[in-house]
Amino acid sequence: MQKNVLFHHTTPMLLENLFMPNKSEPTTTSNTSAFTSRLPLFILVAILVALITYLQWPEAEQEKSKYQRVVTVKMVPVVLAEFIESVEAVGTARANEQVVITSKYSDLIEHIYFEDGQKVKKGAVLVKLNNQEELAKVNELKANLSESKAHLKRLTELLASRATSKSLVEQQEAKTNAIEAQLTSARAKLNDLTIRAPFSGVLGFREVSKGAYVDSGDIITSLDDLSMIKVDFYLPERLLTHIHVGQKVSAANTAYRNKEFIGEITAIDSRIDSSTRSIKVRATINNKSLQLYPGMLLNISVLLQVENILQLPESSIIPIENSHFVFLEKDGKAVRKAIKIGRRHPGVVEVISGLVEGEQVVVEGALKLRDGSALSIIGQEIEADKIEDKSVTADHGSKT
Repeated sequence: MQKNVLFHHTTPMLLENLFMPNKSEPTTTSNTSAFTSRLPLFILVAILVALITYLQWPEAEQEKSKYQRVVTVKMVPVVLAEFIESVEAVGTARANEQVVITSKYSDLIEHIYFEDGQKVKKGAVLVKLNNQEELAKVNELKANLSESKAHLKRLTELLASRATSKSLVEQQEAKTNAIEAQLTSARAKLNDLTIRAPFSGVLGFREVSKGAYVDSGDIITSLDDLSMIKVDFYLPERLLTHIHVGQKVSAANTAYRNKEFIGEITAIDSRIDSSTRSIKVRATINNKSLQLYPGMLLNISVLLQVENILQLPESSIIPIENSHFVFLEKDGKAVRKAIKIGRRHPGVVEVISGLVEGEQVVVEGALKLRDGSALSIIGQEIEADKIEDKSVTADHGSKT
């Protein structure tokens, strides 16, 4: 402040001497001589102004630093948690067993014993075709077989007493065997005219009506075993050493939001597709609740491995060219630190080096920061208030 006072006292005098004419000098003195005589005064004034500006500059910087912008940020700790590595694929659901029910023979439908979408057990009768002709033939062959066996028995008894030849006995035996074979064939055809469920499952729509004439191969209905769902999908050949039978998979479908269906790999193809360099994998999913249907598009996630690693939210990472940085807090200032990251999951990044467990990093507001920026951490004020309130409460309690 003494320097400023000196300036205020000396400056008017200098200016007065500079611009007021000297009465003692003759008025006829040239302008050049007057400027030359006052040149040292100009230099002295310039030096004084520069000196005062230099002395006042730190005070201006201090005033400016008082109004430095404080960035409000949120911080989270580096955590050691499970990192689940998986691979995604797409597949189509198939029933564990599926078949189209058709007729082996052409005939009229006499009875229908099921409804659309009905659950049936293995061996349940579905349709019975007209079997009168085949039933009559079976009865005829049964009678013929009974008579042939009786005749063979008499010839055998006569052969024992040498009352007949052995060739007649052999002929009758061959005839009996032929009739028996015909009866077996007739019974099989009669049985085929009654159509049964080959396994337990859910029937589709009924495609025929009672009294309709069906040809061989006509579709009657469909049958699906939905207790288990199979799904085939393809994975890159580079993952061949990472997958095995029994490995867990999860499936999701747009019909069921936020729901996963757990299954496991049951088979891996023995060949790799040479055109796509991928391998076919089959998984089965328990479907006792019958929520999955054949033909559904399933998003498959194959669990490769689970390990404990250091993790950070992806929003806390600041990429600059090929490097990655985070901001830490030290003495109320932002400190930028380089780190090395690894694998990624949606919203999560693996930290390989540069940080330790529990270290606090900026997760919100990092883009506004520069190295050395002033910080205001969200939550610290609240925690401080809570601590203060607790201490006050404790003091009151001690007084009582």
